[in-house]
Amino acid sequence: MRPLPREVFESLVADALDAVPAELMALLDNVVVLVEDRNEEEPELLGLYEGYALTERGWQYGGALPDRIMVYREAVCDVCSTAEEVVEEVTVTVVHEIAHHFGIDDERLHELGWG
Repeated sequence: MRPLPREVFESLVADALDAVPAELMALLDNVVVLVEDRNEEEPELLGLYEGYALTERGWQYGGALPDRIMVYREAVCDVCSTAEEVVEEVTVTVVHEIAHHFGIDDERLHELGWG
């Protein structure tokens, strides 16, 4: 489907973040969530977590720039046929990338059904 307007897509990302339990959101530490059109190196990538998972942070972590979660608007829309599918895929992608912040790898996420 054609990419949704950026403002609409950003509101879907915000809704997905609002759906994450407050207890988990409170544990997100030094993370920013961004919407970008595409990942230049991997154009089909739907989302990306860049940073240090909580399980990898040690005493030397202090003062680090925020970790980044990117959700790629055009790529998500490319794999969806309807607006409803976009809403679902945004939610899955946001949860998937947040899980990486907690040190959960792709294999375990696939086992849990979070693509």
